[in-house]
Amino acid sequence: MDSAALLSLRFDPEADLLEAARDCEAEVFLRAYGNTRQQLADEYGPYEPASVFIALADDSGDVLGACRLIRPTSLGLKTLDDAARPPWSLDVARAARAARLDLSQTWDVATLGCRRGLKGAGKLASAALFHGLVLAVRANEIRSAVMIIDERVRLLLAAAGMTGRPLPGAQPARYLGSPASTPVYRHCDEAFDQQRITNPDAHRLFTYGIGLDGIRVPPLAEFRYVERVPGSAQPVGAGQRVGAGQVVGVPA
Repeated sequence: MDSAALLSLRFDPEADLLEAARDCEAEVFLRAYGNTRQQLADEYGPYEPASVFIALADDSGDVLGACRLIRPTSLGLKTLDDAARPPWSLDVARAARAARLDLSQTWDVATLGCRRGLKGAGKLASAALFHGLVLAVRANEIRSAVMIIDERVRLLLAAAGMTGRPLPGAQPARYLGSPASTPVYRHCDEAFDQQRITNPDAHRLFTYGIGLDGIRVPPLAEFRYVERVPGSAQPVGAGQRVGAGQVVGVPA
């Protein structure tokens, strides 16, 4: 990527930019876990109508990093659906109650990853995606998040003051090419408060975007999800909000 290219965060991209985000997701997960495009289609296909992407794109439309979110709908959340099956076989309803999850306001951080070899502002791609995730949380009044996260990545996030709590009863296990992943949850306000205390520098970067030099961050309102008329780019209604796991190349 051209280090001089203007980079921008985009929430819920469409058309070519959406396909570029999917291409980025596919490249990251093939590299990290050997997941093919067909595997991704099999895993996430049932959740496509509820999937929303955050993309970090340059001014030519290339996507350097992408995050897939799954909204709470009748389709369910993939993290919880997978946690109910082997290798975990959790009683998910009971685990959700124990974790105090309001599933109407819980979103699934399904995938998050960045391409390799990024230069210039692109080196901040992961931080930019996390900042975009924070803005999506605020704009959509998301109370909690769930994800299935590789334990290596979980340790890296813990160093940045971002930790997830295992769903009650969950232990690390092999999952979609990851040697050890865990279904986790976190209440968003608690996570932000903890990071502010344990890693103030990361908190300023992730939560407020301070230090994301060379990256355009849209206003908060642009991170609010609106449902589009099927087959159209037009939203159902201006400002209508509908509803209401993984990280840095972690399958969810």
